[in-house]
Amino acid sequence: MNVLIAADSFKDSLAAPQVCQAIQRGVQLAAPDAATQILPLADGGEGTARILTDHLHGQWIEIEVSDPLFRPIRAGYGLSADGKTAFIDMAQASGLELLAPDERDPLLTTSYGTGQLIQHAKEQGAEKILLGIGGSATNDAGMGMAIALGYSFLDEEGFALQGVGGNLIHIRTIRPPVHLDLPQIDVLCDVQNPLYGPQGAAHVFAAQKGAGPLAIEQLDEGLQHLTQIWPPHTGPQLALEPGTGAAGGLGFGTRAFLNATLRPGIATILELLHFEEALKQCDLLLTGEGRIDEQTLQGKLIKGLTFIAANYNKPVVALCGSLQADPATIKRLGLKAAFSILRQPTDLQTALKHTAADLEHLAFNIIRIMK
Repeated sequence: MNVLIAADSFKDSLAAPQVCQAIQRGVQLAAPDAATQILPLADGGEGTARILTDHLHGQWIEIEVSDPLFRPIRAGYGLSADGKTAFIDMAQASGLELLAPDERDPLLTTSYGTGQLIQHAKEQGAEKILLGIGGSATNDAGMGMAIALGYSFLDEEGFALQGVGGNLIHIRTIRPPVHLDLPQIDVLCDVQNPLYGPQGAAHVFAAQKGAGPLAIEQLDEGLQHLTQIWPPHTGPQLALEPGTGAAGGLGFGTRAFLNATLRPGIATILELLHFEEALKQCDLLLTGEGRIDEQTLQGKLIKGLTFIAANYNKPVVALCGSLQADPATIKRLGLKAAFSILRQPTDLQTALKHTAADLEHLAFNIIRIMK
């Protein structure tokens, strides 16, 4: 038996490599002669840059940048072995998980630190940047990022504005840098939302970042206002493009300020990890993520795996911490089966402590059944 183990992280518990290793131990206990290959995955959010860097034998670089509230923080990004490609996660500098729940307010948060990471990668000589934008704390449409890269945003009196979501509505003039001269930037994005409106960044995502109803309306108005100024003459049209509402409008900001390209995130990641080549060699694919429910249908990772696996008639079994999907949902996800790793009723903190052992135990039982 040849088993491919390709799993995402389990939030607040194990990173993707540790998840894969725990599953691998269970497989080897059940079938010592089975061939196994592990392929840690990410969905374009936190951890994506590290996984791509490690897989491609690059180097990890840490620098001091600003967090979403302009406080100094250490953040890292990856550089490929040849130094030509940088792998950056927005979440490293501008992520929601960097803030305590009572600190989350997209009127006040900034993507400035993400711009600092891009600037540093440019200075290191990167010719291409892959930017993952999942897990953001911001709704500033990349205003902070743009300021870090040399843009100026002025109010009606000509004073420079700080790059936060609450200042979008106050922009009257935007001055680009004289020489931007950035590498090619590909943004990993699976969100299809436009910049503003009922399906836009503020109305769909800002509440989970700490915004109340009034703040959501203010942010949405600010996003729409920005498009009347930048890019000149084409802002409203650009704002309708799928994905411009991703990461609090950073999808729009990277397009408008950096001339970036939005790429399908999961498809690009799986291609870089050579997932399809590994899949062809296996008899069974074991995958996993922290929670599987109806919302998983809106995600891209498991669906991306099962879509490719179906082309080769490879069965996919999922291991998860919380399983709240009914049989119809599991079938729609394209899974052979899905199992929760929990072995007994317990509280969340206890469950998190035993994630590795529970993954190993479940993988053992799955392989015993399928041998």
